[in-house]
Amino acid sequence: MSAHRFDLDLTQPAQSGVYFVGTADLDRLAKAARRDELQVCRTDLGGCADKHELLQRLAVSLTLPASFGHNWDALADCLRDMGWLPAWGYVLLFERGDDLRNAAPEDFTTLLGVLDDAATFGADHDKPWFAFLALPDEAFDGS
Repeated sequence: MSAHRFDLDLTQPAQSGVYFVGTADLDRLAKAARRDELQVCRTDLGGCADKHELLQRLAVSLTLPASFGHNWDALADCLRDMGWLPAWGYVLLFERGDDLRNAAPEDFTTLLGVLDDAATFGADHDKPWFAFLALPDEAFDGS
């Protein structure tokens, strides 16, 4: 979004997905999501070094159920069925995504896959589901 400043309609399930944005975009997205009465969850990935720490942070920021198994499959299941956070749609905002991407690239890639699967599941069930990962502005240079 930072590179070309396009705007998604967060109320449209067909636009659900995983997007990279600039840091400055997160507040604007949160405001738009709240205006549209979507559930907003923010996770700070600053200093996040690996899968274990990522899952711990997500357990807190998403208030995952006590039954959360702290593995990729459990995260995928929770993100597909976010019934513990009743809402008609979801917007997950990840601050400082570059920290995890640099520290644990494989975990970052797996996270993207899990988020993409959840967004596809949401869209297939007519529920807006978005994840926005903030990267530093220089990540968009040359775009």
